Amino acid sequence: MKNNKNGNTRKSRTIKVDYLARVEGEGGLFIKVRDNKVRDVKLRIFEPPRFFEAFLRGRHFMETPDITARICGICPIAYQLGSSYAMEDACGVKVDGPIRELRRLIYCGEWIESHVLHVFMLHAPDFLGFEDAIQMAAKYPDVVQRGLRMKKIGNDVMTLLGGREIHPINVKVGGFYKVPTRKELSGLMENLKWGLDAAKQTVELVATFPFPDFEQEYEFVAIHHPDEYGLIEGNLVSNRGIDVPISKYDDHLIEEHVEHSTALHTRVNGRESCFLGPMARYCLNYEQLTPLAKELAKAAGLGRVVNNPFKSIIVRAIETVYAFEEAIRIVESYEMPNKPAFDVEPRAGTGYGATEAPRGICYHRYTIDDNGIIQDAKIVSPTAANQKTIEKDLWNFVPQNVDLPDEKLKWQCEQAIRNYDPCISCSTHFLNLEVDRA
Repeated sequence: MKNNKNGNTRKSRTIKVDYLARVEGEGGLFIKVRDNKVRDVKLRIFEPPRFFEAFLRGRHFMETPDITARICGICPIAYQLGSSYAMEDACGVKVDGPIRELRRLIYCGEWIESHVLHVFMLHAPDFLGFEDAIQMAAKYPDVVQRGLRMKKIGNDVMTLLGGREIHPINVKVGGFYKVPTRKELSGLMENLKWGLDAAKQTVELVATFPFPDFEQEYEFVAIHHPDEYGLIEGNLVSNRGIDVPISKYDDHLIEEHVEHSTALHTRVNGRESCFLGPMARYCLNYEQLTPLAKELAKAAGLGRVVNNPFKSIIVRAIETVYAFEEAIRIVESYEMPNKPAFDVEPRAGTGYGATEAPRGICYHRYTIDDNGIIQDAKIVSPTAANQKTIEKDLWNFVPQNVDLPDEKLKWQCEQAIRNYDPCISCSTHFLNLEVDRA
């Protein structure tokens, strides 16, 4: 960056990031500054459309968990269970008892492996001043090794219940093809208890990171269940008055196309953008956290609501503690069900399902006929829902830091995006594109 003769930064600048680092998928960033004012911000998601909604049409409803699992290699359970709940809703089936508990357990495994990957490998280098986790490992080998072991424990849970950790094959509409014995499940316990202690240390570590002063106002949106921290079932709620069944999702969260992205933007009907993910869940489900998680949050300096997106890394660490605690609870109380799945017979209708992926709500809507053939499908990833808010954060963040050298400003803008742990590949599902060119 060049300075003028007075040593001041230029008033006109363009910040361009062709490929964002340490996010899942491919995207870019464009920021234009004129007269020291932000004139344009675009988070460009340019991966090609993946057409999952299109090729689900005409397939049998029982195939959805195996097909949708391929949407994401990091959080396939979110897609498998979201699609399963939608199909069960359409067919009038309610899954409960030990099978529901196993669903929460495999989801805990996914939260652990995904949150830990984000905290240690993708986000911590930003706060500690390293370009990547490899460089960070040279100075903090014990920290990185701890993270890798924690992530493996999450993967082990997914492998035991899902058949494999990437694109699991044991999840089905109605439950599972096979369920573990009590002995098999108890084999996880030693590592889960170690992981809980490691998760506590993680909260203590990330609470010491330096955080920019960047308090923002958000409409948080999450799944809320009165009896448990939101994972797999509950109402769609927000801190600005939304409290409806998941079947009303499309009435409240509206998708719109923007020309610079192959992912649809989401806004709240009649209002602006929404914020999904750990900070939203923490705000809207705080009372459902365990006493330990609340105690650690308080010790880390978090209040009842967190409005600084850079502190999302602390909230993710708190949720990791919760996931280990919940996994231990389920393993300790597990009773093997008589059969691995509920019977689900097709009937014509539309079903709705949503679960809390690590990054936020993963929404599914399907219409099937009497033979169980899918007539219509809609899937909304949390990254697509958050994209409008990410851009809004950048519009507010850049003016506060416009005098920084270009490279440092670029770094901090990328970090602001990584606050959301975006899974860009998952957010490219649009089909119909219409651009009105005058």
